[in-house]
Amino acid sequence: THSGRLRSGTMSGASDPDDFEHGDTEPIDGGYVWVEHDGEKHRTYFERAGTGPVPLVCLHAAGADSRQFRHLLNDERLQELVTVYAFDMPWHGRSYPPLTREWWREAYQLTTDGYAGFIAAFVDALDIVDPIALGCSMGGSIVLELAHSHSDRFRAVIGLEATAFAPSRDFDYFGHPKIDQEVMRPEWAYSFQAPQSPERFKREAWWIYSQAGHGTFSGDLYFYGSDWDAREFLVDIDTDACGVYLMTGEYDFSATPADTRSAAEKIDGAYFQELPEMGHFPMAEDPDAFTEHLFPVLEDILDSQDT
Repeated sequence: THSGRLRSGTMSGASDPDDFEHGDTEPIDGGYVWVEHDGEKHRTYFERAGTGPVPLVCLHAAGADSRQFRHLLNDERLQELVTVYAFDMPWHGRSYPPLTREWWREAYQLTTDGYAGFIAAFVDALDIVDPIALGCSMGGSIVLELAHSHSDRFRAVIGLEATAFAPSRDFDYFGHPKIDQEVMRPEWAYSFQAPQSPERFKREAWWIYSQAGHGTFSGDLYFYGSDWDAREFLVDIDTDACGVYLMTGEYDFSATPADTRSAAEKIDGAYFQELPEMGHFPMAEDPDAFTEHLFPVLEDILDSQDT
């Protein structure tokens, strides 16, 4: 079990333009891996950085992509502790919809089983052994399913802005033909962030949400509003088999700290922390502040594996 008492620690998480000179390349490898899942083959984009002995697999938010983790991928101290992986789910970012069928003839809808199953398939495709899963928003919620149904594949999960049940997030109007998704989506996402977060980072989140494929965000929200319900199985999660760490930003009104705390209280041995002066995308909107909280959690996970 995990006591919830973590050591303090700091590290620099932001990759600022001042850190680089003309001609510098970032310490990130990017590429494509073909992932077979549920009878489909998916051309999946991923990035990897670091040489640490423990893999950290990062799961992006709804309607976004792995660019949300660029600061973690560039963090030198983090690279020594873990090897960071971040990938774009099918239909997101630089990953295509499934190319083995006429995907344009159907509406995209993400389901709990399909989501968790694809993450497990990605881990298997790259032979990633005993990783930590770190997810934000829909990625923060699905880690609860990973801890429940795939604890044999993950040593621990870290859920940012996680909820066990959120039917209010199924916003039908995002798919309405009179709504301009390319305007509504980024403005809505921008509003989830804390007023204290640096504006240049909040605008990065705005930019990512300006670029998602049409219908992708509403298809992700189907997962929240119509399919996702972890309330019944939370008590069955074994944190000795897979540690559970949940953290939520103080200013997140989409997945409130109270929502996440409620989920954590139902999981014996789970850790919860409210992140002061942060919003819905802590690793992207204020990476320096976020990594001050992340590093002690990672140390606790690694220490628990050694005892």
